[in-house]
Amino acid sequence: MSRVLSLAEAVESVVRDGDTVSMEGFTHLIPHAAGHEVIRQGRKHLTLIRMTPDLIYDQMIGMGCADRLVFSWGGNPGVGSLHRLRDAIENGWPHKLEIEEHSHAAMANAYEAGAAGLPCAVFRGYIGTDLPKVNPKIKSITCPYTGEKLATVPAHRPDAAVIHALKADREGNVLLEGILGVQKEAVLAAKRSLVTVEEVVDDFGPRSLNACILPSWTVSAIAVVPGGAFPSYAQGYYTRFNAFYKEWDGISRERDSFLAWMKENVLGKTPDVFAAHVRALRIAAE
Repeated sequence: MSRVLSLAEAVESVVRDGDTVSMEGFTHLIPHAAGHEVIRQGRKHLTLIRMTPDLIYDQMIGMGCADRLVFSWGGNPGVGSLHRLRDAIENGWPHKLEIEEHSHAAMANAYEAGAAGLPCAVFRGYIGTDLPKVNPKIKSITCPYTGEKLATVPAHRPDAAVIHALKADREGNVLLEGILGVQKEAVLAAKRSLVTVEEVVDDFGPRSLNACILPSWTVSAIAVVPGGAFPSYAQGYYTRFNAFYKEWDGISRERDSFLAWMKENVLGKTPDVFAAHVRALRIAAE
């Protein structure tokens, strides 16, 4: 049953050193505020899982939180490379990062298998690709009914799943709307889960056709963090701050500029900074 906690309390209760952690959100509702709190609390030796590791994982990797990354695409969307990710892989800074690369289809199926309590995912995939040559966890089986060769990957069963959502109600149920990635599957597959939300409401009211509600029994902790997805967006609350994705390329390119930015904007800040960023966006748009 979900509990409403401060962000610091929620991260402390859900994310532990050495955990396998999934922080999902596809362009929309990326849990940046929660990732910053993980950094502030100095979590180490994490295995990070994410279909599309972008800025928040670049920051966590650069701050030494992760030993391993399981992913299907990594980059700064629309801009280029993740420089802290590349530095960790190519130069071992701040320390060596092990990687396990998959396709999007494999990652999505692995989450679904984990959510269903299955040991592996079976699907059509990796036909004509070289990924199985570099990832020994990609295997194949022959269908006992049709004789078709099918791909398999281990199920994702993270210790902790962290997502951002639009709303929670006072009973601890959580509402997701708009572009949905694999947030639902990540939460259902995980041992523990943390959801940051824009607000707590008495009733969710009218919902869109693709709305997803996570019942309270699936969520370990909820933290109310307005703006918690910034610089990604939260449908109906604020837009994507594209300028920061461009700025991050320059900030993260060199170690010194990266560390200076993290010290000023993450280590020395509180979650309230996200709400302030979003207020500034709204003022600029008026």
